[in-house]
Amino acid sequence: MRGDTLLVFARAPRLGAVKRRLAKGIGAMAALRFYRGQLAALLAAVGRDRRWRTELVVTPARGAARWPAHLARSAQAKGDLGQRMQRAMAPHRRVVLVGSDIPGIAASDIAAAFAALGRAQAVFGPAEDGGYWLVGFGPRRPPKPFAAVRWSSDQALADTLANCHGRPVALLRTLRDVDTAEDLAWLDGDRAVTPPAALARLTATPKRRVKRPQRPGRKPPRP
Repeated sequence: MRGDTLLVFARAPRLGAVKRRLAKGIGAMAALRFYRGQLAALLAAVGRDRRWRTELVVTPARGAARWPAHLARSAQAKGDLGQRMQRAMAPHRRVVLVGSDIPGIAASDIAAAFAALGRAQAVFGPAEDGGYWLVGFGPRRPPKPFAAVRWSSDQALADTLANCHGRPVALLRTLRDVDTAEDLAWLDGDRAVTPPAALARLTATPKRRVKRPQRPGRKPPRP
């Protein structure tokens, strides 16, 4: 396909099916709220940018899930993570792929990735745990960029870079994903905060403001 394409890998936000490692520390419902909020924030930040076409690549393909109507949507293929990513990226000439649960991704990051593909054949956004939160390829990409990658390990980025050996590669800023309650506490901005305290602030359901009746004798507020 022509033009720049951003693929967002997403799992249908269902109780017990998302952020399972995080759910072990904070509970399945709180983990679901976090995932929904993060996915919504990501799509709000990058989903309507006209500098690229955004497409959701979802799993499972069937079943009840509310996806944004304004975004193109396709189903993830079968296989491990690398096989699914490669098949999703294959039809696109210049393509960037991100996950849906990495806090902090901004439109400027996506723009930087496509700019980097003007001089490099591959671009990565490193994660603090040794993986990566973004991967992108131009038309001259490695034939098997995700072969033998040790997923969910601190070698995921190193293995993928090894598959790009001899090709110009660009790296973006390093971000931290949220997989555990400790990661959630770090996201709160205070590393001394305990996970339960961070959870109370980051996953609490917002309270609706209730208008109090005006006391007799008080002047109405000015417009």
